[in-house]
Amino acid sequence: MPDELLFVQDGAVATITLNRPEKLNTMTPAMGKAIIQLVTYINNEESIRVVILTGTGSRAFSAGSDVKVLDDYGSNWQLRNRIDYARELWKIRKPVIAKIRGYCIGGGLEMALMSDIRYATPDSRFAAGEIKLGWHGGAGNTQLLPRVMSPGRALEMLLTGDMVSAEEARDWGLVDRIFDDADIDAKVADLAARIAGNAPIASELAKHLVRVAMSTAVDVGLQYENDTFAYCFTTEDSDEGRAAFTEKRKPNFKGR
Repeated sequence: MPDELLFVQDGAVATITLNRPEKLNTMTPAMGKAIIQLVTYINNEESIRVVILTGTGSRAFSAGSDVKVLDDYGSNWQLRNRIDYARELWKIRKPVIAKIRGYCIGGGLEMALMSDIRYATPDSRFAAGEIKLGWHGGAGNTQLLPRVMSPGRALEMLLTGDMVSAEEARDWGLVDRIFDDADIDAKVADLAARIAGNAPIASELAKHLVRVAMSTAVDVGLQYENDTFAYCFTTEDSDEGRAAFTEKRKPNFKGR
């Protein structure tokens, strides 16, 4: 794994940190390849129940791809067929929390959009700035922004490339909560711990069902939800949850 990407597991919570602060945590092909390996590991490691995605320092969550190394992806066709770091994050089955400080732009915004819950500090700034360089986002901005905010506001970001404040991002639905810089680490850690304490199979299914809701008809989604609801009652965790409720104790879920 390159030094520009850090991975730490603390109990059931894994943290991926983009570690290139002098370059606003911009992404390189080597970092993208490492994320591919991490996603596979996270999905296969049963002890991991929640993932936190963040960046080193307070200047930036990530400013996306390092424009100076874009040519390293090869020809236009190779660029088109690249395995993209943001879309790889979409494949994580566990809940993902984005902890955002500073700039969250371009591919950084796409990585945040691939996360499930987004917490930010008041000085965070968001932009789909690719349009100012001659292209649009290639890994989620045009597809996911209209799903978390109105199409008009999404297009305002996509067509101008202008910065949006943390408060605007929260009002528009892009950010879920804003916390002071001194508080955000504890708030994210608390959220991760509360999620990790619940039944992991049910958590993964709930995440999956929300994505189903974003892309299918309500009638189909409702039936699918009922099917997976019934499946949950085949798990040992469901038995444990009912037993803990009866015995008035905290359940000990094991992901089985």
